[in-house]
Amino acid sequence: MASDSGDRNPTLKKCLAVLREARNDSEQFAALLLVTKAVRAGEVDAKTRRQIFDAIGFTFPNRLLTSRQPPAGCPEHTFRALGLTLLACFCTDPELAGHSQILNKIPTFNDILVSPCNPDSTSMIDDVYQCLSAVMATARGPRELVTKGTVSALCQAYVNCSYGSDRALTLLLGLLAIAEAKCWQRDTPHLLAVLSKLSDDFLKAEDMTKFELCEVLPRFIPLSPPLAQDSQGSECLHKLYKGLANILGSKLGQSQRDPALKLAACLVQACGSEWIPAGSAGSKFLALLVNLACVEVRLTLEEPDPLEVEGKKEVVTACYVLIEMGIQECLREEKPLLEEVQKMQLMRIMEEAFGAVIFYLRQVKQEELQDPFIFASVRILGAWMAEETSSLKQEICELLPFLVHYAKKLFKEGSPAASLPQPELVSTEGSGVPQDALRFLLPGFCHLTAEDRPRDILISEGAPALLSEYFLYQWEVLTSKPGSLTPLTNTEMSLQTACGIFLNLVVTAPDLIRQDKTFLFLMDMLLKSLPLLLPQKDHLVLAANIATLGLMMARILASSAALQGTQSAKEFFGAAICFLSQAHTAQADPGRDSLAVAVSPAYASAWADISELWFLGMQALAGCVPLFPWLPQAVLQARWLEGLSELLARIAPASVDFELIAAFQGVLVELARASKPCRDVILSHHGREWANLYGMAALEQCLSEQ
Repeated sequence: MASDSGDRNPTLKKCLAVLREARNDSEQFAALLLVTKAVRAGEVDAKTRRQIFDAIGFTFPNRLLTSRQPPAGCPEHTFRALGLTLLACFCTDPELAGHSQILNKIPTFNDILVSPCNPDSTSMIDDVYQCLSAVMATARGPRELVTKGTVSALCQAYVNCSYGSDRALTLLLGLLAIAEAKCWQRDTPHLLAVLSKLSDDFLKAEDMTKFELCEVLPRFIPLSPPLAQDSQGSECLHKLYKGLANILGSKLGQSQRDPALKLAACLVQACGSEWIPAGSAGSKFLALLVNLACVEVRLTLEEPDPLEVEGKKEVVTACYVLIEMGIQECLREEKPLLEEVQKMQLMRIMEEAFGAVIFYLRQVKQEELQDPFIFASVRILGAWMAEETSSLKQEICELLPFLVHYAKKLFKEGSPAASLPQPELVSTEGSGVPQDALRFLLPGFCHLTAEDRPRDILISEGAPALLSEYFLYQWEVLTSKPGSLTPLTNTEMSLQTACGIFLNLVVTAPDLIRQDKTFLFLMDMLLKSLPLLLPQKDHLVLAANIATLGLMMARILASSAALQGTQSAKEFFGAAICFLSQAHTAQADPGRDSLAVAVSPAYASAWADISELWFLGMQALAGCVPLFPWLPQAVLQARWLEGLSELLARIAPASVDFELIAAFQGVLVELARASKPCRDVILSHHGREWANLYGMAALEQCLSEQ
């Protein structure tokens, strides 16, 4: 067995003995010079390194770092250099690298990096980088480096092209990979300076450096703060656009094209299409980008070789991001980047790419379902299904059983992960935590449940039960913060879209609502949800969805026990009446002396999203009145009839359109027929007169009957 380095090097062994027994600094210093010489020559193994540490500990290196008096005839930083060499030696032991005595030297390391570098001090900088690299590899290290200012020091070292700047960049990449948000939060100006240098180099490079920078740059493009809002950031984006336009406009091999597509996808994630300038050049570039992404997807997925797909997952996932931008830009009407002809061409090209995605997903095996690339493929298909409802219908119908099964599997296995924010570009690295696939499929399912064949497939695959469980789960996420509803946009959007799917089923498949116990469970949930939701601010669109869905389901499930005058039923209908009754008000009619009907201020901002739901809700409430004998009493308690009578008496009839008159009349007629107290209230508030005035013939006739 080989002996340790101390045995092989008698001088080193002797120096260690001197270090242990030294009576004064000069003896210790002489021995230390020989030790550091051996350390620098790489003659020290782990055992000897530990012997050195046991001999001197941290005390002596600490003294060397703070000493300002060098030995006679030596450079002024001699002691400091020796101290750093010893610390660099100790840091090769992971246990020592995470020691507080090393971590508290981080500011010293930073100072050395940003100080002017003399030719004879390069070894100090090498030692500092060795220490910082070792610290970063420890559990506490990255956090300590970020909080103690190392990001700023590394940025300055790189921007100033100081000695070892390539190592500064490597360390920065490592820190950004571990703690990107914290780094940008603390050191935005310095990181922007690095991005500025990198983007400048990227634009100017004419050799392979350009493609190497494509791999480095994504780490320096933050999701927050938005680059486009900063003048320096905007300048960087413009340089990156020009550099990418140069690359992608040239004939490239795969090894050159893939990094460029990944960089473009990273920019799309951070800035959408804001980094692409308006005008002819920008629109051509955008079309080229999406076109290249579609070609890449087709080449990889149309005839999938498992090994080839495995190696291409990262770049295909980046292509999905570019294609999703293509979908959004083809739908954009305000200040579009693309011309109509370009939009039509891209939609055709994207349709072919989605054909390849569907083909690939049909080959997926059960054991592959946890692969994040499958999730990314389902997600992008969901984006297409949400917007493009006419193409690939046959293929999508055939894939629906897989999509429902996949979404169900992820939801059942990973509900705790389902509500977590999803990265826009799903990484193919790591363990692949189950994610919320349903969120991305809901808009497409909403379109499909309006059509017979896909709706039948979704029903037969158990989608209603899954969606009902998902609705309950997302509702619990929304209401998880005590005392208020949390403003989680994704959660709320998912709930609204699920309501849209259920509304489609209520209208097109009422027998399913009657027969499937899932809907009794859902009805019970809606009864409890609306009274809690309606008083909250900023949730009116979701409240409108729940109120309307609940009223329409109540007509079908009128005989169920939950609706037989129970407390929860009365509270739900009370909240629904509140929602419907407060939507309109009287306001001054510009240019006239009279008042006109108007949407209430509290409803105005959401009216475009909820007006159709309000009219459906009025229709559904009218249908509920004859089914629930206790309902007219709830209307009377809300004093809606008095409020509506007063409104109609104050406003000019010409200001009320026919659809609104019909909605009011539908509810009023049913109330007058079902309840003498309601009829009496309407009559006592001049109901006959305003019924005649507004042309409500059915109400007028009803009020005239004895």
